[in-house]
Amino acid sequence: MAENVALLGLGTMGAGMAANLLKAGFSLTVYNRTSAKAQVLVGAGAHFASTPAAAAKGASVIISMLADDAASREVWLGEEGALEAAEDAILIESSTVSPAWIAELAAVAAQRGSDFLDAPVTGSRMQAEAGQLSFLVGGSEAALEKAAPVLKAMSKEIVHLGSVGSGAKMKLINNFLCGVQVASLAEGLTWIERSGLDREKALSVLKSGAPGSPLLGAISARMVSKKYDVNFLLRLMTKDLLYAQNEATDCNVDLKTAKVARSLFEVAIAQGFGDEDMSSVIEPLRNK
Repeated sequence: MAENVALLGLGTMGAGMAANLLKAGFSLTVYNRTSAKAQVLVGAGAHFASTPAAAAKGASVIISMLADDAASREVWLGEEGALEAAEDAILIESSTVSPAWIAELAAVAAQRGSDFLDAPVTGSRMQAEAGQLSFLVGGSEAALEKAAPVLKAMSKEIVHLGSVGSGAKMKLINNFLCGVQVASLAEGLTWIERSGLDREKALSVLKSGAPGSPLLGAISARMVSKKYDVNFLLRLMTKDLLYAQNEATDCNVDLKTAKVARSLFEVAIAQGFGDEDMSSVIEPLRNK
Protein backbone atom coordinates (compact mmCIF):
# COMPACT_ATOMS: atom_id res chain seq x y z
CA MET A 1 0.00 0.00 0.00
CA ALA A 2 1.29 3.47 -0.86
CA GLU A 3 1.47 5.25 2.49
CA ASN A 4 0.62 8.77 1.34
CA VAL A 5 -1.85 9.72 -1.38
CA ALA A 6 -2.71 13.22 -2.58
CA LEU A 7 -6.00 13.94 -4.32
CA LEU A 8 -6.42 17.25 -6.10
CA GLY A 9 -10.04 18.28 -6.72
CA LEU A 10 -13.12 17.55 -4.61
CA GLY A 11 -15.93 18.11 -7.05
CA THR A 12 -18.74 15.73 -8.00
CA MET A 13 -16.31 12.83 -8.46
CA GLY A 14 -13.31 13.70 -6.31
CA ALA A 15 -15.16 13.80 -3.00
CA GLY A 16 -16.40 10.22 -3.37
CA MET A 17 -13.00 9.02 -4.54
CA ALA A 18 -11.34 10.62 -1.53
CA ALA A 19 -13.79 9.03 0.89
CA ASN A 20 -13.01 5.58 -0.49
CA LEU A 21 -9.27 6.14 -0.21
CA LEU A 22 -9.79 6.93 3.47
CA LYS A 23 -11.94 3.83 3.93
CA ALA A 24 -9.15 1.74 2.41
CA GLY A 25 -6.71 3.02 5.02
CA PHE A 26 -4.54 5.36 2.96
CA SER A 27 -3.06 8.46 4.50
CA LEU A 28 -4.75 11.10 2.38
CA THR A 29 -4.04 14.75 1.73
CA VAL A 30 -6.61 16.66 -0.30
CA TYR A 31 -6.56 19.97 -2.13
CA ASN A 32 -9.50 21.97 -3.44
CA ARG A 33 -9.80 25.61 -4.45
CA THR A 34 -12.57 26.06 -1.87
CA SER A 35 -11.62 24.55 1.47
CA ALA A 36 -15.25 24.14 2.59
CA LYS A 37 -15.63 21.07 0.37
CA ALA A 38 -12.85 19.36 2.33
CA GLN A 39 -14.34 19.68 5.79
CA VAL A 40 -16.23 16.38 5.84
CA LEU A 41 -13.14 14.56 4.63
CA VAL A 42 -10.93 16.27 7.19
CA GLY A 43 -13.39 15.13 9.83
CA ALA A 44 -12.96 11.59 8.51
CA GLY A 45 -9.18 11.76 8.78
CA ALA A 46 -7.88 13.50 5.65
CA HIS A 47 -5.33 16.29 5.76
CA PHE A 48 -6.13 19.50 3.90
CA ALA A 49 -3.45 21.33 1.94
CA SER A 50 -3.83 24.95 0.90
CA THR A 51 -1.94 24.49 -2.38
CA PRO A 52 -1.40 21.63 -4.87
CA ALA A 53 2.32 21.71 -4.06
CA ALA A 54 1.64 21.28 -0.35
CA ALA A 55 -0.65 18.34 -1.07
CA ALA A 56 1.93 16.69 -3.32
CA LYS A 57 4.85 17.01 -0.93
CA GLY A 58 5.71 13.58 0.45
CA ALA A 59 2.98 11.77 -1.51
CA SER A 60 3.67 8.43 -3.18
CA VAL A 61 0.69 8.78 -5.54
CA ILE A 62 -0.80 12.07 -6.71
CA ILE A 63 -4.22 12.03 -8.41
CA SER A 64 -6.07 14.93 -9.95
CA MET A 65 -9.80 15.00 -10.71
CA LEU A 66 -10.66 18.35 -12.23
CA ALA A 67 -13.01 20.01 -14.70
CA ASP A 68 -10.95 20.57 -17.83
CA ASP A 69 -7.55 21.22 -19.41
CA ALA A 70 -7.22 24.69 -17.88
CA ALA A 71 -7.93 23.50 -14.34
CA SER A 72 -5.57 20.56 -14.74
CA ARG A 73 -2.78 22.78 -16.09
CA GLU A 74 -3.16 25.19 -13.18
CA VAL A 75 -3.03 22.46 -10.54
CA TRP A 76 -0.07 20.58 -12.04
CA LEU A 77 2.03 23.38 -13.57
CA GLY A 78 0.71 26.64 -12.17
CA GLU A 79 2.10 28.67 -9.30
CA GLU A 80 2.60 26.26 -6.39
CA GLY A 81 1.62 23.43 -8.72
CA ALA A 82 1.83 19.78 -7.73
CA LEU A 83 4.44 18.70 -10.27
CA GLU A 84 7.16 20.93 -8.88
CA ALA A 85 6.74 19.38 -5.42
CA ALA A 86 6.40 15.75 -6.55
CA GLU A 87 9.28 13.49 -5.57
CA ASP A 88 9.37 9.76 -6.38
CA ALA A 89 5.61 9.85 -6.89
CA ILE A 90 3.34 8.31 -9.49
CA LEU A 91 1.31 11.07 -11.14
CA ILE A 92 -2.23 10.18 -12.20
CA GLU A 93 -4.51 12.44 -14.23
CA SER A 94 -8.07 11.17 -13.83
CA SER A 95 -9.85 14.24 -15.21
CA THR A 96 -11.58 14.13 -18.58
CA VAL A 97 -9.11 16.22 -20.54
CA SER A 98 -7.78 16.40 -24.08
CA PRO A 99 -5.17 13.90 -25.32
CA ALA A 100 -3.09 16.89 -26.43
CA TRP A 101 -2.87 18.14 -22.85
CA ILE A 102 -2.11 14.63 -21.59
CA ALA A 103 0.81 14.41 -24.03
CA GLU A 104 2.15 17.77 -22.82
CA LEU A 105 1.77 16.91 -19.15
CA ALA A 106 3.35 13.48 -19.62
CA ALA A 107 6.35 15.07 -21.34
CA VAL A 108 6.92 17.46 -18.43
CA ALA A 109 6.56 14.58 -15.96
CA ALA A 110 9.12 12.55 -17.93
CA GLN A 111 11.57 15.45 -17.85
CA ARG A 112 11.31 15.37 -14.07
CA GLY A 113 11.73 11.60 -13.99
CA SER A 114 8.21 10.94 -12.69
CA ASP A 115 5.99 8.03 -13.67
CA PHE A 116 2.74 9.23 -15.25
CA LEU A 117 -0.61 7.59 -15.96
CA ASP A 118 -3.67 9.04 -17.62
CA ALA A 119 -6.56 7.28 -15.91
CA PRO A 120 -9.95 8.90 -16.49
CA VAL A 121 -13.00 7.10 -15.16
CA THR A 122 -16.39 5.94 -16.31
CA GLY A 123 -19.24 6.30 -13.85
CA SER A 124 -20.77 9.31 -12.18
CA ARG A 125 -21.24 10.59 -8.63
CA MET A 126 -22.99 7.46 -7.34
CA GLN A 127 -20.26 5.13 -8.65
CA ALA A 128 -17.57 7.41 -7.21
CA GLU A 129 -19.21 7.30 -3.79
CA ALA A 130 -19.66 3.51 -3.96
CA GLY A 131 -16.08 2.80 -5.09
CA GLN A 132 -17.44 1.34 -8.33
CA LEU A 133 -15.66 3.43 -10.95
CA SER A 134 -13.89 1.98 -13.98
CA PHE A 135 -10.43 3.40 -14.65
CA LEU A 136 -9.36 3.69 -18.29
CA VAL A 137 -5.59 3.71 -18.07
CA GLY A 138 -2.82 4.77 -20.41
CA GLY A 139 0.81 4.36 -19.37
CA SER A 140 3.43 1.78 -18.53
CA GLU A 141 2.57 -1.55 -16.94
CA ALA A 142 5.19 -0.94 -14.28
CA ALA A 143 3.64 2.36 -13.19
CA LEU A 144 0.16 0.86 -13.21
CA GLU A 145 1.30 -2.06 -11.06
CA LYS A 146 2.60 0.38 -8.45
CA ALA A 147 -0.56 2.49 -8.54
CA ALA A 148 -3.03 -0.41 -8.69
CA PRO A 149 -3.72 -0.66 -4.92
CA VAL A 150 -4.76 3.00 -4.87
CA LEU A 151 -6.94 2.69 -7.96
CA LYS A 152 -8.55 -0.52 -6.69
CA ALA A 153 -9.76 1.30 -3.58
CA MET A 154 -11.95 3.48 -5.80
CA SER A 155 -13.03 1.11 -8.56
CA LYS A 156 -14.68 -2.06 -9.76
CA GLU A 157 -12.25 -2.48 -12.64
CA ILE A 158 -9.03 -1.13 -14.10
CA VAL A 159 -8.65 -1.37 -17.87
CA HIS A 160 -5.12 -0.89 -19.22
CA LEU A 161 -5.59 0.40 -22.76
CA GLY A 162 -1.99 1.01 -23.80
CA SER A 163 0.49 3.88 -23.81
CA VAL A 164 -0.03 7.31 -22.25
CA GLY A 165 -2.99 9.05 -23.88
CA SER A 166 -4.97 5.86 -24.48
CA GLY A 167 -7.18 6.46 -21.47
CA ALA A 168 -8.00 10.02 -22.49
CA LYS A 169 -8.92 8.96 -26.02
CA MET A 170 -11.15 6.12 -24.80
CA LYS A 171 -12.88 8.40 -22.30
CA LEU A 172 -13.77 10.93 -24.98
CA ILE A 173 -15.21 8.22 -27.21
CA ASN A 174 -17.25 6.97 -24.24
CA ASN A 175 -18.56 10.41 -23.37
CA PHE A 176 -19.27 11.28 -27.00
CA LEU A 177 -21.60 8.29 -27.23
CA CYS A 178 -23.20 9.14 -23.88
CA GLY A 179 -23.71 12.80 -24.76
CA VAL A 180 -25.34 12.02 -28.08
CA GLN A 181 -27.66 9.50 -26.43
CA VAL A 182 -28.69 11.97 -23.72
CA ALA A 183 -29.42 14.65 -26.33
CA SER A 184 -31.43 12.31 -28.53
CA LEU A 185 -33.35 11.04 -25.49
CA ALA A 186 -34.24 14.64 -24.61
CA GLU A 187 -35.69 15.12 -28.09
CA GLY A 188 -37.43 11.74 -28.09
CA LEU A 189 -39.00 12.22 -24.66
CA THR A 190 -40.21 15.71 -25.58
CA TRP A 191 -41.78 14.18 -28.69
CA ILE A 192 -43.46 11.49 -26.56
CA GLU A 193 -44.85 14.10 -24.15
CA ARG A 194 -46.38 16.13 -26.97
CA SER A 195 -47.64 13.17 -28.99
CA GLY A 196 -50.47 12.04 -26.74
CA LEU A 197 -48.79 8.72 -25.96
CA ASP A 198 -48.77 7.35 -22.42
CA ARG A 199 -45.31 8.42 -21.32
CA GLU A 200 -44.61 5.55 -18.94
CA LYS A 201 -45.72 2.92 -21.44
CA ALA A 202 -43.66 4.54 -24.18
CA LEU A 203 -40.55 4.63 -22.00
CA SER A 204 -41.11 1.01 -21.00
CA VAL A 205 -41.06 0.04 -24.67
CA LEU A 206 -37.85 1.96 -25.24
CA LYS A 207 -36.07 0.70 -22.14
CA SER A 208 -36.87 -2.94 -22.87
CA GLY A 209 -36.25 -2.66 -26.59
CA ALA A 210 -33.25 -2.09 -28.83
CA PRO A 211 -32.67 1.54 -27.72
CA GLY A 212 -32.55 0.48 -24.08
CA SER A 213 -29.38 1.03 -22.02
CA PRO A 214 -28.49 1.73 -18.39
CA LEU A 215 -27.96 5.36 -19.38
CA LEU A 216 -31.39 5.66 -21.02
CA GLY A 217 -33.06 4.20 -17.94
CA ALA A 218 -31.26 6.47 -15.48
CA ILE A 219 -31.50 9.67 -17.49
CA SER A 220 -35.14 9.20 -18.52
CA ALA A 221 -36.09 8.80 -14.84
CA ARG A 222 -34.41 12.11 -14.03
CA MET A 223 -36.06 13.84 -16.98
CA VAL A 224 -39.49 12.56 -15.95
CA SER A 225 -39.07 13.57 -12.30
CA LYS A 226 -37.33 16.85 -13.21
CA LYS A 227 -34.83 16.19 -10.42
CA TYR A 228 -31.53 17.56 -11.64
CA ASP A 229 -29.26 17.22 -8.62
CA VAL A 230 -25.84 16.59 -10.10
CA ASN A 231 -24.53 13.20 -11.07
CA PHE A 232 -22.81 14.64 -14.15
CA LEU A 233 -22.63 18.40 -14.73
CA LEU A 234 -24.28 19.54 -17.95
CA ARG A 235 -21.52 22.05 -18.72
CA LEU A 236 -18.87 19.34 -18.39
CA MET A 237 -20.62 17.11 -20.92
CA THR A 238 -20.66 20.10 -23.27
CA LYS A 239 -16.90 20.43 -22.78
CA ASP A 240 -16.37 16.71 -23.33
CA LEU A 241 -18.23 16.81 -26.64
CA LEU A 242 -16.04 19.68 -27.80
CA TYR A 243 -12.87 17.82 -26.82
CA ALA A 244 -14.22 14.72 -28.59
CA GLN A 245 -14.87 16.68 -31.78
CA ASN A 246 -11.36 18.12 -31.72
CA GLU A 247 -9.70 14.77 -31.11
CA ALA A 248 -11.76 12.99 -33.78
CA THR A 249 -10.86 15.71 -36.28
CA ASP A 250 -7.20 14.83 -35.73
CA CYS A 251 -8.14 11.30 -36.86
CA ASN A 252 -10.00 12.67 -39.90
CA VAL A 253 -13.40 11.86 -38.39
CA ASP A 254 -16.15 14.49 -38.38
CA LEU A 255 -18.43 13.89 -35.40
CA LYS A 256 -21.56 15.44 -36.87
CA THR A 257 -23.79 13.97 -34.17
CA ALA A 258 -21.55 15.44 -31.45
CA LYS A 259 -21.92 18.87 -33.07
CA VAL A 260 -25.72 18.64 -32.96
CA ALA A 261 -25.78 17.26 -29.42
CA ARG A 262 -23.41 19.96 -28.21
CA SER A 263 -25.67 22.64 -29.66
CA LEU A 264 -28.53 21.36 -27.46
CA PHE A 265 -26.31 21.44 -24.38
CA GLU A 266 -25.13 24.95 -25.23
CA VAL A 267 -28.74 26.14 -25.42
CA ALA A 268 -29.34 24.63 -21.98
CA ILE A 269 -26.27 26.42 -20.60
CA ALA A 270 -27.53 29.71 -22.04
CA GLN A 271 -30.82 29.13 -20.20
CA GLY A 272 -29.11 28.56 -16.85
CA PHE A 273 -28.80 24.77 -16.67
CA GLY A 274 -25.01 24.54 -16.90
CA ASP A 275 -24.54 23.63 -13.23
CA GLU A 276 -27.44 21.18 -13.17
CA ASP A 277 -27.29 17.50 -14.08
CA MET A 278 -26.88 16.84 -17.80
CA SER A 279 -30.39 15.34 -17.90
CA SER A 280 -31.73 18.90 -17.63
CA VAL A 281 -30.84 19.36 -21.32
CA ILE A 282 -34.50 18.45 -21.95
CA GLU A 283 -35.91 21.58 -20.29
CA PRO A 284 -35.26 24.09 -23.12
CA LEU A 285 -36.92 21.63 -25.51
CA ARG A 286 -39.95 21.29 -23.25
CA ASN A 287 -40.27 25.04 -22.98
CA LYS A 288 -40.24 25.81 -26.69
